[in-house]
Amino acid sequence: MAAQNCLVTNDWICGEYLRSRSQELTDATVQHIWITAVSVAIGVAVAFPLALLARRSRRLAGPVLGLTTVLYTVPSLAMFSLLLPLFGLSATLVVTGLVLYSLTILVRNILAGLEAVPEEAKEAARGMGYGPARLLWEVELPLAMPALMAGIRIATVSTIALTTIGSIVGRGGLGNLIDDALPSFFKAQVLAASVLCVLLAVVADLLLLCVQRLLTPWTRISRTHDAVDTAGTAKAV
Repeated sequence: MAAQNCLVTNDWICGEYLRSRSQELTDATVQHIWITAVSVAIGVAVAFPLALLARRSRRLAGPVLGLTTVLYTVPSLAMFSLLLPLFGLSATLVVTGLVLYSLTILVRNILAGLEAVPEEAKEAARGMGYGPARLLWEVELPLAMPALMAGIRIATVSTIALTTIGSIVGRGGLGNLIDDALPSFFKAQVLAASVLCVLLAVVADLLLLCVQRLLTPWTRISRTHDAVDTAGTAKAV
């Protein structure tokens, strides 16, 4: 009886809400994940050639980085309003806006990772007959992977948060539930959707961290060697 009354009394924590609205929560969560995943994937696909362009031409590096930074400073309402004539009230509108927001993080991290590749590693690869394309994919990109994955992690968490803003066009995933609950201050729905957003961000970051460690096993080896060297030095002292 108390569990049912929590909806009537509008409690923050309400098990009956979770039970009766489980499908609604699931659908909103799935939409949130889909929009985030598509936005980040497209963002990486767009950011990578932009980072390569910025690295190849110093003359273009400033405009590329400047443009992506300016896009990130545009308020979300203004961004969606500018994109509205092109895409209408659709998920494409939200995804496009999120892609544009992700570029400033992704382009900078990819560029930083590529520029941090040791010159001696590139020279050794060239000495072994590696061409530009093979050098990029087999030497530079793997060595730049830690910075690239760090950028993807930041962009993913940021996109999960920004996806909620898509509720203004009805494509905000969990943001739709928050937006629907605010006029009547439906506490259980606001809290449940907000907590799910936080959990999505935490889980996504942890999963990407695991992927990063799988793709960059040498970083763990390096840290282990550093720890051993530090311990040996301390023992000697």
